[in-house]
Amino acid sequence: MAREKAAEAAAEAEATPELSYREQLDFLNPIAKPLASRKLTRKLLKCIRKATKHKQIRRGVKEVQKFINKGEKGITVLAGDTLPIDVYCHIPIMCEDRSLPYAYVPSKTDLGTAVGSKRPTCVILIKPHEEYQEAYDECLEEVSALPLPL
Repeated sequence: MAREKAAEAAAEAEATPELSYREQLDFLNPIAKPLASRKLTRKLLKCIRKATKHKQIRRGVKEVQKFINKGEKGITVLAGDTLPIDVYCHIPIMCEDRSLPYAYVPSKTDLGTAVGSKRPTCVILIKPHEEYQEAYDECLEEVSALPLPL
């Protein structure tokens, strides 16, 4: 019985079309600034997939917060459609205090998928690693160039 329900849910998920970048923008929070462009979002998700293979990812609010406090370096990627905002609104401030680059992407579902999880994820910290250094540096440069909110 449970397997049948899981199979039905998986079939529904596959039948449901993915939202385009423009459609995802309708669900953004007011604090989702700086927002990554469509091209940068793709690059960040690709970098996350590479980092996941080498286990260089910190995922979830508690884990990311802990490692930011410990002084770990990397790019912080936040989901722009997370509700309530109170869950993770302190993370950008922590990043600014430690001069870590951060950016918002439109969908927490896409973030979770990029990590290889079935669950949506609202915050990810990508750590640098020599295996994907070129992709990481490219993302770092573009995220650092985004204007910070006032």
